[in-house]
Amino acid sequence: MLMKLCLMALVLLASCVPQMQPAPTTCAAPQLQGLLGQPATKLQVMRFAYQVRIIRRSRAVTMDYLPDRLNIEIDADEKISRVYCG
Repeated sequence: MLMKLCLMALVLLASCVPQMQPAPTTCAAPQLQGLLGQPATKLQVMRFAYQVRIIRRSRAVTMDYLPDRLNIEIDADEKISRVYCG
């Protein structure tokens, strides 16, 4: 009986713990999807108010994740192939 009460108390306690919500991102990747397929030179005239990382094919990239950082991948043809946060 005592074991059942302890188990029920643990279940009730677990349901009271607030769930972690992912932090909202301020990265503008969703709004910049129109850049896909554009030449990389288009980025030279753009200004960004946040951290941007340009990733070129066959270059080393750190594995750190920054939710507010905008990542722009450039393919072998010097076209923008991917725009994402992280």
